[in-house]
Amino acid sequence: MPVPIESHSLTWNVTPDLLGILDNDGVFIETNPAWQHTLGWGVEEILSRTFFDFLHPDDIDANAEAFREIKTGTPILNFENRYRTKDGTYRWLSWNAVPEGGNYFCSARDVTAAKANAATLRSREEEALLREQFVAVLGHDLRNPLASIRSAMNIMAREEQSERSRQMVEAVNGSVDRMAALIADVMDFARSRLGSGIDLEMTAPVHLAEIVSQTVDELRLAHPGREIRTDLTFDGTVKGDETRLAQLASNLLGNAVQHGDPAAPIRVSLSRQQENVVLAVRNGGQTIPPDKLKTIFEPFYSADVGIDKKGLGLGLFIVSQIAKAHQGHMSVRSDETETEFAFTLAVP
Repeated sequence: MPVPIESHSLTWNVTPDLLGILDNDGVFIETNPAWQHTLGWGVEEILSRTFFDFLHPDDIDANAEAFREIKTGTPILNFENRYRTKDGTYRWLSWNAVPEGGNYFCSARDVTAAKANAATLRSREEEALLREQFVAVLGHDLRNPLASIRSAMNIMAREEQSERSRQMVEAVNGSVDRMAALIADVMDFARSRLGSGIDLEMTAPVHLAEIVSQTVDELRLAHPGREIRTDLTFDGTVKGDETRLAQLASNLLGNAVQHGDPAAPIRVSLSRQQENVVLAVRNGGQTIPPDKLKTIFEPFYSADVGIDKKGLGLGLFIVSQIAKAHQGHMSVRSDETETEFAFTLAVP
């Protein structure tokens, strides 16, 4: 005979978990109040009915097998199924059940919300992976037609041109260069997000000061009106990918040119600090708010709001990935005086 509900402990009556006792035929001989709170069924609507009466049709076979197992004395732990509520919908329950004295003592927890959250997260992850795979394939396939355009422009440039056509060839070549840079950024982004990371070709010891000097010279030619000051006191070498380190320096300087105050000089320093070498790029301009500093190395980031961006917002993200691939790290600070981006790399 089942124990009267009144004699059960306070836990039996107030716990949000569904508690119940089944007989050897799977018939409920007792349940606690949580059944009504969770599923809407009153005690009198559950007693004398088998647990199969409440199951989702697709879960019946698995539950029948589990019930056969518990009859052999094997406890059931974390077994999930769907139970019908009084309004006809279903909720996911996670069960633990143990055999005792010819009956089966069961407890279940409502995991419907957790299942829904997991499904949503899984869907978002799959969507993000598909999007990044698409971006990678698209970026790769764009390179071939772009190379054809560049070749055609090079052939045209060798022909006799009017001043108008020469200007058009130069404009197309400039657009090709920008498109190639965008495709390279997209490919780097896709590789880093798909798990392979930024690819490195570790070259012979790299003279970082030479790379920085060359990058500064290129920026001075491209932006003759901007003042760029250098203080490159580190003249040693580092182990790394020369091309990627040049890309890092170029992105940092380009960021300073684009976002800094045109009237304020850009200051570039390269120095040895204990066991590290630090490349710092500083520019004047508006202070970056603290909340934006927290996400400034995230992809598609822009510190500026309401202006036309010249890229995809991947520059600083790629900088951080290049730093990470070299076992280094990026840092940023910004106040009313200046904004500084610093690349720190350990050296022997």
